[in-house]
Amino acid sequence: MKTLGGSDASKKEGKAAAPAAQAVEPVKDIDFSKVEIEPLFKDFVDFETFAKSDYRAVKVKECSAVPKSKKLLKFVLDDGSGEDRVILSGIHEYYEPEELVGKTAIAITNLPPRPMMGIDSCGMLISAVHHEEGQERLHLLMVDDRIPAGAKLY
Repeated sequence: MKTLGGSDASKKEGKAAAPAAQAVEPVKDIDFSKVEIEPLFKDFVDFETFAKSDYRAVKVKECSAVPKSKKLLKFVLDDGSGEDRVILSGIHEYYEPEELVGKTAIAITNLPPRPMMGIDSCGMLISAVHHEEGQERLHLLMVDDRIPAGAKLY
């Protein structure tokens, strides 16, 4: 039988038990009465067109600010292919690069490369955007880290 402080084996070996997980700061409640959401599109997209989009889980290996840009972050991503993927995203106003390293995000991976600030951006990270009290709010979609790089979204 295991005790709460770790396994009996680790106590016998004289090893310290792993420290308890740090408390997670609770997310402040959002007053949704102040949130403005863009209207839904009226035009339909046929299923075949939608199905051509390749959404994948990607792991952030590196993230850095793009020199001479106030908005752009450069992401080096593991998309499961064995090759690094570079995507630039204009979200620096909302995130610092170091807080995104190691996270699992969602990207559309079959967009043609787009040159930005002399760097080819090979895809797009997916974010949720809304307005609250007249200010734009953006949240990069991040998912459970147990989802492997390259997992396809349907």
